[in-house]
Amino acid sequence: MNKVLKNTLWVLFLTFILLAVPKLSGMVASFFDYQAIDPDGAYAWISVHHIVQALIFVIIIAIINKFKPLEFGYGWGNKEVGKKYILLFTLIFGVGSLAAHLLTILTNSFQQFEYPLTATNIMGQLSFQLFLSGPSEELIFRAFAITMLALVIKGRVFSGKVSVANIIAACIFGLAHVGFSFAPFAVTYNPFQVIFSVILGFFYGDCYEKSRSMYYPMIMHSISNVVMVGFTIIVTFIIYR
Repeated sequence: MNKVLKNTLWVLFLTFILLAVPKLSGMVASFFDYQAIDPDGAYAWISVHHIVQALIFVIIIAIINKFKPLEFGYGWGNKEVGKKYILLFTLIFGVGSLAAHLLTILTNSFQQFEYPLTATNIMGQLSFQLFLSGPSEELIFRAFAITMLALVIKGRVFSGKVSVANIIAACIFGLAHVGFSFAPFAVTYNPFQVIFSVILGFFYGDCYEKSRSMYYPMIMHSISNVVMVGFTIIVTFIIYR
């Protein structure tokens, strides 16, 4: 019973950190005025947000390693596994994204961007997705989350192929895509986005554990975001312009 309580408290503590730091980073990002460089709010705020949250977790990891050296996947690990995972993931995700976009067109459910697709906005958004989204979020939700969860959560499921730590980290990653406000209290979320995030988080985590490196899931994450945003931009210009 004590072990169950200890594990539960550890998961709740890490969940709080993993959800609180991005919120804090958003507050920091909101201190700045981006009107001069990004009047449409397409990329500047979210870029600063991801830089800040990544820096916070780099500092946290550095402090942890001062007292208890841990492997957070900073090396390239098993390159063969990492490369194969990236290639297979990119192929499957690319085909799936194309099919999903075609489906939204056929069902008239395609959603355009909330900002105008100027050259600056397109380059800013694609640059964010390519260089910041994957590195920042994988550092947090794979390298940090899985490593710290695995200190206490040792179980594996599906014939030992999947760690429980990875599943929990993926669920927390899904929760990170839920919007919370406290004045007034409100919870906003897109069910599809949350579920999709959990599924992708699971595969990013599986790659992290099998390759023993954060860099491959970072690349996968950035590729998936660039593909989704890229397809949306292309469809917008071809069909809705």
